[in-house]
Amino acid sequence: MFWNQIVEKVKPYLVKIETPTGSGTGFLCLYNESKKWCGIATAWHVVQYADEWQQPVKIIHEASPEQIFLKERDRVIFLNWKTDSAIIFFPKPEKSNLPKNVLPLRPLDKALDIGSEVGWLGFPYLEPYTMCFLSGCISARRDDRKAYLIDGVSINGVSGGPVFYSTETEGTEIIGIISAYAANRATGATLPGLSIAQDVSYLHDIAQTLRSWEEARKKKQQLKEKEEKEKNEKIIG
Repeated sequence: MFWNQIVEKVKPYLVKIETPTGSGTGFLCLYNESKKWCGIATAWHVVQYADEWQQPVKIIHEASPEQIFLKERDRVIFLNWKTDSAIIFFPKPEKSNLPKNVLPLRPLDKALDIGSEVGWLGFPYLEPYTMCFLSGCISARRDDRKAYLIDGVSINGVSGGPVFYSTETEGTEIIGIISAYAANRATGATLPGLSIAQDVSYLHDIAQTLRSWEEARKKKQQLKEKEEKEKNEKIIG
């Protein structure tokens, strides 16, 4: 399968995310059992400030007739700062043209090999409302960070975009989320560096537990308490 065919397959799942302080990219990653609620995956740093300060979040889906405007009471945002991953959980709007099903997430026991070619989509700041495609090869796997290092460019605004892998036998799978770009400044000048993509471990964890709004609220509170406990233990230690 050629990249243009793969992009056309992934494109319907892509969204642009805007907050009062910035923007990023996201993608449809889950539904609950009734498919009345959906989840948009993105990077933690794209929505963390908006969640902490209960600010609105706007989701723009190119194929839908209306933008999705979510106030704090309209959504639950699951955040994991360790993996720079997040999921925005909210009722699927009636007029939304989001796909009826989600793309499969790469199984966690099937990490990609070094040298595998992957692609990603996003909305870079230099062209904020233009979907752009980028690609590169897996340079290394960082198990300690649950991340891939990729020989390819990632631009501000693309954070949160889906990283995907496709073969004729396995089809197209989401293998990660664009998190950052580590530029090489060893000589003083900015030289080509590596993109960092968090794997889908956090998405798997959340997708397996959400079935209702009440459950999402409860899960959110449990994760928040766990995170605060870990931070306090780190400070005391």
